[in-house]
Amino acid sequence: MPAQSLVERDAKVIWHPDTQMLTEPAPIPVVRGEGALLIDEQGQTYIDANASWWVNTIGHGHPLVAEKIAAQARQLEHCIFACLTHEPAVQLAERLLQVLPGTCSRIFYSDDGSTSVEVALKMAIQYWHNQGIPRTKILALEGGYHGDTFGSMSVGAKSVFTAPFEPYLFEVTYLPLPEAEKPFPLDEASLQQYAAFIFEPLIQGAGGMRMYDAAALDAWLQTCRKHDVLLIADEVMTGFYRTGKMFACDYLQCKPDIICLSKGLTGGTLPLGVTACTEKIYEAFLSRDKRKTFFHGHSYTANPIACVAALTSLDILQTTSTQHQIRRIMTRHQEFLQKLQAYSCFRNARCLGTIAAFEVLSESNYTSPLRDELYLFYLERGVLMRPLGNTLYIMPPYCITDAQLQRVYEATYALGDKLLQKA
Repeated sequence: MPAQSLVERDAKVIWHPDTQMLTEPAPIPVVRGEGALLIDEQGQTYIDANASWWVNTIGHGHPLVAEKIAAQARQLEHCIFACLTHEPAVQLAERLLQVLPGTCSRIFYSDDGSTSVEVALKMAIQYWHNQGIPRTKILALEGGYHGDTFGSMSVGAKSVFTAPFEPYLFEVTYLPLPEAEKPFPLDEASLQQYAAFIFEPLIQGAGGMRMYDAAALDAWLQTCRKHDVLLIADEVMTGFYRTGKMFACDYLQCKPDIICLSKGLTGGTLPLGVTACTEKIYEAFLSRDKRKTFFHGHSYTANPIACVAALTSLDILQTTSTQHQIRRIMTRHQEFLQKLQAYSCFRNARCLGTIAAFEVLSESNYTSPLRDELYLFYLERGVLMRPLGNTLYIMPPYCITDAQLQRVYEATYALGDKLLQKA
């Protein structure tokens, strides 16, 4: 679909008919955030409909978080976490272990989602290595995304992002998304070769907000558990009530051995990664033989300011008012998707918790001009939307008001009207 058909934009955006290229506007100079809004240097506001790449749960500029961060910065901004420890990291570990699904008993800190996955993969592989058991293969789901470091790229879908690096990525066995009453796709005897199975529970984020059946995933996890394949849940995007529950794995009967967290962990304020594991995995690294040590670390591991931000965010998330906001968004999304059915230009409307998604009826990929067109259409209506190719999704901070949410919905109805007029 040509760009002129969707976007009527000022001189900052130029469509070049000769090269068929769309020039996006210069980056917007944001100077302030307030609740679900981002505000530029000219005072223009933008509704943060994608929660700043899924990290912001409690809203921008939350005064309590700012106060706690400032107080911690005055007391202890950082210290090495290899031979020292500090109260914020201990408190956060204890707090997370109380709410994480399953029997995780240990917390390993890193600095973002990709590295939390990297840690999980290394942990799972070395778990078997330390016992002298030759289980080296990895299972993953087709279409997944787990980050941009080399291990996380290896277990994710191969795409334009990974193409230059494919000679350096390790081999992975990919499974289709689980479906109800579909048998496990591998011969069970072959599972003895596999160290771990990594998955994004119930919804694949960057893969296009693809949602799949909890019961079907449970059955596959039970099969893997029966053959001692370690289960790694990548909850980087799904954690902290994005799916309606604290964690997506709360919908499952079979709980993971390793859980990866980041994004919403600090409420969208500071980078922090967590990899949680069970005591069984932890014990595989306890030895007088230093070669069994888990040699992984980051300069800013367990940064106390980030840990305080995470603790404060957890306090806010578990308040009655925030829980009400989450339920309100879930209800509004369902009503919105019902109305979206009137538009034949949209398809596969779906919702899980506070995440609503649908496709524009057009073939597209992440680098397609359509993606830029959709972004600009929403932007000129004061909505920051980051489409995944032709997939549009709404995943706002939980503090978004009904009026702001309605503006996002109205922009979508306007898009539908425009598309139908051009059909």
